[in-house]
Amino acid sequence: MNAAAGWLLLIAQLPTEDPAARMRVLRTLESLGAAVIREGAYLLPFTPGNQQSLEALSDYVAKGTGTAHVLQASAASPAQHEALARLFDRSARYESLIKTVESLRVSFGHSDPAAISRVLHKQQREFDAIAALDFFPTQTQTRARQALAEGETEVRKLLFPNQAKASIDTSQRLLRRTWATRKPLWADRLACAWLIRRFVDPEAKLLWLEKGTAAPDEAVGFGYEGAPFGNTESGVTYEEMLARFDLARNAALARIGTIVHFLEVRGDPVPEAAGVQTLLQGAVRRSADENELLREAEKTFDLLYEGYG
Repeated sequence: MNAAAGWLLLIAQLPTEDPAARMRVLRTLESLGAAVIREGAYLLPFTPGNQQSLEALSDYVAKGTGTAHVLQASAASPAQHEALARLFDRSARYESLIKTVESLRVSFGHSDPAAISRVLHKQQREFDAIAALDFFPTQTQTRARQALAEGETEVRKLLFPNQAKASIDTSQRLLRRTWATRKPLWADRLACAWLIRRFVDPEAKLLWLEKGTAAPDEAVGFGYEGAPFGNTESGVTYEEMLARFDLARNAALARIGTIVHFLEVRGDPVPEAAGVQTLLQGAVRRSADENELLREAEKTFDLLYEGYG
């Protein structure tokens, strides 16, 4: 974002006789990443999305017993713009995350790799949350992303030493790639995308294709007929990926595979499948697009992996 983009200012007198409504407004502002100028004055960089969110919040306040106005403004000078931008500096949170990830290296070779992997996954979710509200990214964000990617690579070698030795050429070819599947996304395609990001290609770019659309030449396709990774006579694409990447010996990943298999093609009942189905259906309903849907689904698969691990 640059100075020309401008700022949005919410001036609000929040309801005092309705603590629940007041708290809802404050929590919404926090979730948007708004900076507090003073009590009743909240700042966000101008984007259409931020404007829409603040106007909706203003309407909510006005329908109660408070008042609120959304103003668009610009900084009086470049120096003032820089001063306002510093209110949104996320460097300290990134530095804390980097410190946590780097401290895990001391445990490599001594602690359970699966336990280290679970901590890394939590840090990845924390990174995603910070980055979503990082309006002015700096090199600190890049350093944090790199620290997570390097940690994932090292832990993956500990988790799957045989794969690292036997499939090093394949792994190199499948790093930092574009992976493509077709809409709509459901259990198998979502589980495959989660598996790719967590265990195969942490820096993968995911592409969601409309039905009948061909994948780009450089993309690795999965989860549809004719893709390099697809269903087999006995299993769904997720199970095929486990076998191809020598991950099927990981009991937690294999257990998740039984749930995905049942949700896609039925077969032997799996007790946890009904609960996972409900969570994924909720994610489908609440998500605005495929990227948001994957983020919601990743939380479910992360929790399953931690529980089974």
